[in-house]
Amino acid sequence: MEAKYQWLNSLLTNNKNEFAQFPEIKWLNPYMTDDHVGRRNNLLNEIDKTPLFKSTKPFLNHISKGCRICGEGKWSCLFITNKCNANCFYCPAPQKHDEPPSTQGLEFTNPYDYADYINHFGFEGLSFSGGEPLLFFERTLEYLKVLRRKCRPDLYIWMYTNGILADKEKLTALANENLNEIRFDIGATGFSLEKVRIAKGIIPVVTIEIPSVPEEKERIIAMLPQMRDAGVTNLNLHHLRLTHHNVTQLIKRDYSIISAERPLVAESEIAALEIIHQAQQSGMEIGINYCSFHYKNRFQKAGYRRIIAEKIMPEATITENGYIREYHCDAIAYKHVKLFPQSPEHDSDRNILINGKKYAYEVLTVLSEEHLTADYRKQIDVLLNAEPGTPPEDLLLFRIWQCEYIEKGLRDY
Repeated sequence: MEAKYQWLNSLLTNNKNEFAQFPEIKWLNPYMTDDHVGRRNNLLNEIDKTPLFKSTKPFLNHISKGCRICGEGKWSCLFITNKCNANCFYCPAPQKHDEPPSTQGLEFTNPYDYADYINHFGFEGLSFSGGEPLLFFERTLEYLKVLRRKCRPDLYIWMYTNGILADKEKLTALANENLNEIRFDIGATGFSLEKVRIAKGIIPVVTIEIPSVPEEKERIIAMLPQMRDAGVTNLNLHHLRLTHHNVTQLIKRDYSIISAERPLVAESEIAALEIIHQAQQSGMEIGINYCSFHYKNRFQKAGYRRIIAEKIMPEATITENGYIREYHCDAIAYKHVKLFPQSPEHDSDRNILINGKKYAYEVLTVLSEEHLTADYRKQIDVLLNAEPGTPPEDLLLFRIWQCEYIEKGLRDY
């Protein structure tokens, strides 16, 4: 495990350097780790009977079709706007300005271009997010109408909202265009279920999707019967993470911060698992899932890399983690495809056409090693033939393992 520990130490160093101007941050230390990991593992042993997505998504009863499509890497998220009308302390970004609808660095000011993009890459589901989509309701509705006319009839579409501007008229208009699911962040409205109740019977699937805020754990547990009666099908709990936008707010709450690819709140994970465990003990029927950072960081990124690479480079060997593997004789390399809008800044001789519109792409190398010894080649062949139970200790083999496979489980702190 030496290579993995070196890598984890590099994450810790990078995070502490990035947030060096905030010495008040309580980084999780070895004396605190055992308690958190012990509590987490005890809870997982109680609730994680049927783990999903390599044990990164603990859940109770069921998850929504949208969540399943997301985990399978067949989902596109369109940010309708970056402007929001709420002021949640946990929000990771400012969200103060309206910007053109976009996804993965691509702007889609025309809904027909976005429909072509969805069709070209074969996405099975998509969501409208923000910002707050209902701030620009007519825009959101227009995109939904075009997608329903131009895309596969079974395309699963959902929308994220804080619900502040939701009313029966808007929800009915969305339902008439076959919006499959709506997800409310009730943390933005003081945990009010008023707008959730309005959506009941209008939108087929009603979900509450909120960060797992440790201080709200008991309130959420107490509200579970009310959520069920309000028509909630699913409760999705996100891992709270620290960013430059919310750092001053999170510091005030004295959270313990875990160092991963992004800094995370340790108590948030425990709270999510305790909510699921309590719901299980109470026999609650609604589906509850912990949408862990490790799930999102691994499966969402791998899924997008894979779906783009398979379409642009169909003859390539693509790994579980979505990278293109090139392995010949004594050299191995891993690459991924980056798609850009065609523009002077992204003038490339590599282009694809999507219904007549040109997009540029680059093939970026993330790992390249030449002059491999015969012994290394044998070890690489074994690694490629089957995923090992534990990560390799050798640094090169560890990096190859990272490009090949999606890491299992909720990583130890």
